[in-house]
Amino acid sequence: MTSRAKTADLAPLFAALADRTRLRLLNLIAGREVCVCYLVEVLRQGQPKISRHLAYLRNAGIVTARREGKWMHYRLARPEDPAASSVLDAVFESFKLDREMQSDLSRLTRACCEPQRFVALQGAPVPIESESSAA
Repeated sequence: MTSRAKTADLAPLFAALADRTRLRLLNLIAGREVCVCYLVEVLRQGQPKISRHLAYLRNAGIVTARREGKWMHYRLARPEDPAASSVLDAVFESFKLDREMQSDLSRLTRACCEPQRFVALQGAPVPIESESSAA
């Protein structure tokens, strides 16, 4: 019965991981806290769509949000369950071999270093590294 309960607990995690945009968001926030405006800019998708995906990840318990004035910041929330944490570790490891994921990280780095190049990022807080890295 215990293994059955664990399997049921993993269902929301797997559902959250079943979308490419949500995977790209996890890749970008792994090990750092990122303002939603950077996520919109890097993924080149509308803010409502990004916010819907972030809400899905929050409901699955793998992302947390923090408001600072008009800015919303997102970071990874590591699951306490060892099986769920192990699944996330494998997902993050796979990102290292994925060209699109690496390209997204490069765009985030450029956006952080030169926010003046991006109109949407004027005045936005630069992403900060988390004390405990995700991968």
